[in-house]
Amino acid sequence: MSKLPKQFVEDKALRDSAREVLMADVGHARGTFSAKSIATKVGGRVGDGANDVFEVAKIHADDKRGLLALLIGAAALFFARGPIMEVLGLGGSNEANPETDELGAEDTGEPALPPTGDDDEQ
Repeated sequence: MSKLPKQFVEDKALRDSAREVLMADVGHARGTFSAKSIATKVGGRVGDGANDVFEVAKIHADDKRGLLALLIGAAALFFARGPIMEVLGLGGSNEANPETDELGAEDTGEPALPPTGDDDEQ
């Protein structure tokens, strides 16, 4: 056997082993950078941060229960302000006036003209 075929076989074996290492690295990279893997890592970090914030909030909430109750009550009143105003008769509903269109023009039966943008002519 001459030196050329022996060198060829050694080079081919080296190339094949390098290809196996490369394909293993590509497979590892695909697993590491897949969407599920990234979401798991980010979710874990966000979850850890949220747990830390929750623990700190729990410690501070024990000290200031009255203030916390006041804030929760204010938020509840804010979100229930519409029905409360209607019961007290202080506010109307948020529905549009049926006699006017969305631009506030009276419904005369004629089609409404779009604004031209020329405010100087009026």
